[in-house]
Amino acid sequence: MRTSVRWRTVSIVIVLVICVAIGVYPIVATRHGVTQPRFLIDKMLKLGLDLKGGVHLVIRVETDEALRIQTAAESERLREHLAHLHVAVGNVVVTSPTQFRVDGVMPEQGAAFRQAATEIETTFERSAETNGTYLFTMRPTVQVTLRDEAVVQARQTIERRVNELGVAEPSIAQQGADHIQIQLPGVTNVSQAKAIIGSPGMLELKIVEGQPAASREALLAKGHVPDGLEIVPGVSGGGDAAGAPSYYLVRRSAAVSGRDVRSARPSLDEHGRPAVSFTLNAEGARRLSNVTAENVGRALAIILDGRVQSAPVIEMRISTDGRISGNFTQEEAQNLSLILRSGSLPAPLAYLQEQTIGPSLGADAIRSGIIASVVGLLLVIAFMLVYYRLSGVNAVVALLFNLIMLLGLMAYVGAVMTLPGIAGFLLTIGIGVDSNVLIFERIKEELKRQRGVRSSIDAGFSRVFLTLLDTHIAALISAACLFQFGTGPIRGFAVTLSIGLVSNLFTSTFVSKTLFELTLARRQRSETLSI
Repeated sequence: MRTSVRWRTVSIVIVLVICVAIGVYPIVATRHGVTQPRFLIDKMLKLGLDLKGGVHLVIRVETDEALRIQTAAESERLREHLAHLHVAVGNVVVTSPTQFRVDGVMPEQGAAFRQAATEIETTFERSAETNGTYLFTMRPTVQVTLRDEAVVQARQTIERRVNELGVAEPSIAQQGADHIQIQLPGVTNVSQAKAIIGSPGMLELKIVEGQPAASREALLAKGHVPDGLEIVPGVSGGGDAAGAPSYYLVRRSAAVSGRDVRSARPSLDEHGRPAVSFTLNAEGARRLSNVTAENVGRALAIILDGRVQSAPVIEMRISTDGRISGNFTQEEAQNLSLILRSGSLPAPLAYLQEQTIGPSLGADAIRSGIIASVVGLLLVIAFMLVYYRLSGVNAVVALLFNLIMLLGLMAYVGAVMTLPGIAGFLLTIGIGVDSNVLIFERIKEELKRQRGVRSSIDAGFSRVFLTLLDTHIAALISAACLFQFGTGPIRGFAVTLSIGLVSNLFTSTFVSKTLFELTLARRQRSETLSI
């Protein structure tokens, strides 16, 4: 036996052992309850949503609301800047998601106002109206940027929340301008998943002005809400049976927001009830320390998603840690801590599509896919053995090696097997046979020219190799386009097809030729070939 053949055989055996260990053994061992090393369990081939069951969601990011939030923030920033410069104005009103209006600018302060407004004119265009009224409109380029950023940030926040849920192999992808597709294999509690994904998670700590009231009207009875303040409802949303205060007059600007939260975790309050403790980053801790030091004896409202959860009185300077208490269950406290850790959403989400796939449907799909694969494989094996005789055994061995290698590579790269992926698996069988047919027919042509067996085999593989390479590269380009522009199931098919093409090129040329050379090396004479 030639040294090159020996080394090729050793390399094939090594690849086979690795692929069996990664791609086949974990599946069989799990099915029979055999204990496995952790690294094999982590590498085991994962099932997609259509095979494992789970939740499929399509949501829309309300980008108009993201623009409105930015407009409100910029208008408030301008109002505070004007107050700092002692420029008196009337009302600062947000009139649309991209516009706000400033009323009551005195003529003698017009120049000072326009100078102060230059601070936001990189984002907003200013236009003057009559009677000291100015209109600010968000620039079109800024609108496009903010919409794009809102969708990207929403997708990233959803990814963090889903990862915190511990979902294996989730699929979260942007569709179009403002749609996001979410696939959560194995998730059964749909309401919990939707609550965690869609919760704004907006935490704000604001100083309370005056005493809370049982109704909004009671606060408004004292006059208009002063500039820089706003009314926020409590968790009871309008007073409870005991007449407990439910509305608070708070400062519009927050001392600390959810962006300042470094970590959050479930805990217990002083009464042993579920609560959520949080730790701030350095900047948030500095601001909270300053605000609480200046407002000892006043209430600090802890506001979550626009509702006051609690409003404890500040007794001393607070720096890095805080606690949110309320009528939480243990599960709600865990979900809230997860949401705070993952960050707030830049805009509300609207659910457009919801589909739940039961595990029984996935089991039926797996069973049908296995039956189709086995039947197709047996028919191909029968054809190759009948038509190519003993050389058909070579093709069958190469084909089986190809399928084992496909499973191993999919498990190694962390690919997910989906129902279209099973179709790609079946297609790999056909592609593998097609490659062997091309090679074998070329070998038969060389034998008809009265060339020797060894030279015919060498010529068959060498002269077909470029053809195989061209066809496989063309198919890989098509698969890459499917992966780039497809979503969900289409991507699963593209991944399986791509890996199958790579493994098939290896087995149909390298493995199959090595098998022929091993057969010839064991013969005393090689004058004939059963093909």
